[in-house]
Amino acid sequence: MMLQTLTPSEEEVMQIIWKEGQIYFRDLMNIFPEPKPHQNTVSTFLKILVEKHYLNVEKQGRIYLYRPAVEFVDYRKFVLKRFLENYFNNSGGELFNILLDEELITAGDFENSIKSRAVFATKPKHENHIQDFIKEITSDKKSKKKEKDKKKKKDKKK
Repeated sequence: MMLQTLTPSEEEVMQIIWKEGQIYFRDLMNIFPEPKPHQNTVSTFLKILVEKHYLNVEKQGRIYLYRPAVEFVDYRKFVLKRFLENYFNNSGGELFNILLDEELITAGDFENSIKSRAVFATKPKHENHIQDFIKEITSDKKSKKKEKDKKKKKDKKK
């Protein structure tokens, strides 16, 4: 599914819903900071967000429950990619240099990030010591059992 850009007002509604996880219209209105938008305006934003596939809606009696259909992490990646396309010629390096120049990050932050990624990449994907132990025990028993069976057959032949 291709994500569509959100207006600042639509994004404000989504920020609240992402934070809450799921929400009813009345609760959404109560959470909105002052000055609160008109109910019809918020209702229209919700309708648009459903049409843009950002929200799933479930009717419960006479009220609706709204849940995010797009995770915040996915939206954040989408926005960052568009930001890089529009302002940095798809260059993460250009963005990084500006972040360094403006002292929004430090070289140490970058080094720590690289180190943590390297440690994560070198860890085995799936460690399950219990399964390994069970395999070791059962495989060893099978081979010992086969050896015992062979000895019994030899002894019977003699």
